Order: sequence, then C-alpha cells, then structure tokens
Amino acid sequence: MARAMFEYTKTILDKVSFDPSLFCREVKKAIDRLLPHEIEELRLWILALTKQNPELNQCLIYLNT
Repeated sequence: MARAMFEYTKTILDKVSFDPSLFCREVKKAIDRLLPHEIEELRLWILALTKQNPELNQCLIYLNT
C-alpha cells in the first residue's frame, strides 16, 4: 500500500510541475504521507525533475528539513 502512495505522489507532482506554488504545496503533503525512506527517494526524484524545471528548486527546502 505504501509503495502505491509513493507512485501516486510522483504522478501528482509530475502533473502539477507546471506551477511551482502548487508543486510546493503537494510536496508538503507528500512529506506528511510518505515513509522516511520514501521521502529520500522522492528527494532524489525531485532533484532530477528540477534539472528540467529549475523554477521548482524552491521546493527543495521542504525536503532538506
């Protein structure tokens, strides 16, 4: 079940990546929902995504705390 939530979170984040403020809001929600090791995986995934969309860099602050 938890893995399904991780995949669902990635899908949602991918769909809202056009809007940095909405993306940040979804990142905050994801941190509340996911397990610690999934958050680390998500951080790596977002780092790769921000190479294509540098405007999303502002959301990394939520993953570094």
